[in-house]
Parts: sequence; structure tokens; C-alpha cells
Amino acid sequence: YTIAHDDGIAAEDWEEADIILTGVSRSSKTPTAIYLANRGYKVANVPLVIESPPPQSLYSLVHPLIVGLTTSPDRLIQIRRNRLLTLNQSPETAYVDHEAVVAELTFARRIFSDKGWPVIDVTRRSIEETAAAIINLVNERSPQGDPSA
Repeated sequence: YTIAHDDGIAAEDWEEADIILTGVSRSSKTPTAIYLANRGYKVANVPLVIESPPPQSLYSLVHPLIVGLTTSPDRLIQIRRNRLLTLNQSPETAYVDHEAVVAELTFARRIFSDKGWPVIDVTRRSIEETAAAIINLVNERSPQGDPSA
């Protein structure tokens, strides 16, 4: 389920998810989703991009726990620069521009706040720590939240 619902794919099936992770590019959505999938959860992830808003259906889902992932601008820029270098692309783009990154993060935080979604700051968290925090949120929502129970 998780691989088939990575990066905003298959929106028509999102209601079947246990968890939907959302956030800006490189906010650890995919690795966190895969980690949670290995723990038995059905996880989709949806990127938040200013120029390309997610489908309206994201805002009307009932079953999945939707969690916003955020990070500090400086950490996000560092991760994105490393990604561009790995891909042999120019590190001088809006993708790593401080003002643009701050605007993206502000855009995402506004959505999280407007929708009342819980937010996890992944700046200083490992994937495992982020996943544990999400599992705690699932369990707070429903004591039977653990799919292995």
C-alpha cells in the first residue's frame, strides 16, 4: 500500500490509509512511511507544494490520521543541497533559496493549523523517533490503533 501511495499517488484510495503523512519536499515523508509500513500500518504520503496544491479530497478524509511533518529552514536547505549535489544539479535554485524555503514551510504550517492536523518537527529526530511519535498519536486516537494488535 505505502509504495503504491507514495508522493501523492492514488488519492482515490487515501481513505483506506491508517496514516497520511504530509509536508514539504525532503521532510522525511517517504522513509517514515516505509518504516511505519514495516510496522503494519497502511501509510500514504502527500507532498505540499505551493505551486501545486494537493487534491481537495485530502481535506475531507475521515479514517486516516493525517500528520504534518515540518523541519527548520536551515536543516531543510542542507538536506536539499545534498540531494541536488547527489543528482549533479546546480545548488543555486529556488529549491534551496532561504526565502522560498521559509515560504514553503509557512504554507505547510498554515495548512496543518487550518485543518487541525498534529505536527511533528523532524529537525532533530531520526526516522524511528518520528515514527514512534506518530504511533503514539495513532494510539491516542484509538487504543486499538496498533495494526499488529
